[in-house]
Amino acid sequence: MEKYRRGLRLAACLLALATCAVLLCSCLHPGKADSYTAAMPVIVVGSDNYPPFNYMGTDGAPTGIDVELATEAFGRLGYRVKFVTIDWEKKKELVENDTIDCIWGSFSMDGREEEYQWAGPYLYSRQVVAVRSDSDIRTLQDLAGKVVAVQSTTKPEELFLNAEQNGLPRLRRLYSLQNRDLLYTTLLKGYADALAAHESAIRQFMKDYSVEYRILDEPLMTARLGVAFAKERGDDLPQQLTEVFQEMLADGTVRQIVSRYLDDPGHYLDGLEDSTHA
Repeated sequence: MEKYRRGLRLAACLLALATCAVLLCSCLHPGKADSYTAAMPVIVVGSDNYPPFNYMGTDGAPTGIDVELATEAFGRLGYRVKFVTIDWEKKKELVENDTIDCIWGSFSMDGREEEYQWAGPYLYSRQVVAVRSDSDIRTLQDLAGKVVAVQSTTKPEELFLNAEQNGLPRLRRLYSLQNRDLLYTTLLKGYADALAAHESAIRQFMKDYSVEYRILDEPLMTARLGVAFAKERGDDLPQQLTEVFQEMLADGTVRQIVSRYLDDPGHYLDGLEDSTHA
């Protein structure tokens, strides 16, 4: 009997030692996923603060639609992503001199097809005009003789600078502002009669700050959103990323990510998912 008890005690001791060894190994050797991620080559993504696509979360880390999409898409290609905040006006210079690898921040492909190598589109976004709720501006033609605020180097700026060829009325003044957040202040304070930007960004601002603007029914344009690489880039990463977008659209990943930030993800996909099955 005593021999049997000694055997039980020995077995218990061996089990305890084995458990400690497993716990020690767990502490000394992180999970395979963490080790693998740390060893991945890094892609530097340049963007500016543009909720809900890219902004700083409460923990101080980048978050948003484009942040999640970039992390997932490049992860599937074997890269980890480093997000850097850039001066949006210098984005082309930064990607061409390799300060950043790509521009990813609710960036419209339309009209810029020859300026960059593109991956995408991965979403659609309407460029729209917003006015104060008490404004008498109801249509785009009502903007004639008015003051409109836009962010500099964006698609709305380009459209209004070439108003006649884009079927837009002649403005009294166009304010091109470097800081996106000043658009809303400019309209709120009455320095501008209207602002023009991505519809999703305007709705996010209204939600975040409990401000009510009225968005005109007629959009300036419906833009394809993509990721811009330097025109002279020598590898096929843009094409690889486009193929991953198609996978993510087909398997529902894009819709799932967008739905965490926007109420109607289908509004921004608008047939993109169907095209992946064509």
